Amino acid sequence: MQTTTDPMRIIARVTAAILGSWLFTWGCAALSIGTMVASGISYDQASVGAMLFAFLIFVSAFLWSFVATSIGRVWLTLAGGGTIMTLLAWWLQRSLIG
Repeated sequence: MQTTTDPMRIIARVTAAILGSWLFTWGCAALSIGTMVASGISYDQASVGAMLFAFLIFVSAFLWSFVATSIGRVWLTLAGGGTIMTLLAWWLQRSLIG
């Protein structure tokens, strides 16, 4: 069986793996920190807990971006989900301050 590798597909996968996973992890960590602080946990404890969990999220998203069949689905899930979670975290933190 002969396979062809298109360099643009490889670049898209690597970029999605690094940047998309980072954005998804950032949004998840920010949202979880905001949620934990809103529920009464101190910021320091929430930050440490979220960052420990964030490592597992990043590795999972990174590996999934290479296994998934559709690069469009990868970008939509990682970048879209990360953006939505970041905006929700921003809204939550603004509502806690005000």
